[in-house]
Amino acid sequence: MAVSKSSLKDDDSGDHDQDQGSPKDSEKEKIEEDDKEQNTSKKKVEQFWRFYSHMIRPGDLTGHSDFHLFKEGIKPMWEDDANKMGGKWIIRLRKGLASRCWENLILAMLGEQFMVGEEICGAVVSVRFQEDIISIWNKTASDQATTARIRDTLRRVLNLPPNTIMEYKTHTDSIKYVCLFVFYYFSLTPLSFQNEKACIIKH
Repeated sequence: MAVSKSSLKDDDSGDHDQDQGSPKDSEKEKIEEDDKEQNTSKKKVEQFWRFYSHMIRPGDLTGHSDFHLFKEGIKPMWEDDANKMGGKWIIRLRKGLASRCWENLILAMLGEQFMVGEEICGAVVSVRFQEDIISIWNKTASDQATTARIRDTLRRVLNLPPNTIMEYKTHTDSIKYVCLFVFYYFSLTPLSFQNEKACIIKH
């Protein structure tokens, strides 16, 4: 069967038109997905804000207090499966800054501004007598690119001065430090006092 030149042209132009339409469709789908993600993030923030607006702020606490905000299913403990290979960025703040920094941090977490996938586990604000401490925990301490991105995002969302000291500590180092402290404490303390202290710790 013979095929005319005009029919070839028609077939070719039809394919060409279809090819042109594909990128537009995929671009439209991407825009729709981005809009959906933004709406989901906005909804998360709005839902959280309903509860947060009734909570006491860190700056209004006195004495020795800690606030923990972690993803569902993750405990704020070094030995939790999600945390044990990770670490945390630690920022020491002068008194009076904790409430603003904590609010900015948790809104950045809810809004997924860190752009590190599922790496963020949670955050802690620790109110102390002389200073307040904010830390953000992530899953993989060995991933330097991710920890660097978290650090840079923290500087931005908390609006930290360039000279602010930020310390990254792995959870394995924290566990070693505590074990070492306990070893030296019990080795240097009189036995009778050790037993009394051990009872207090146990209870």
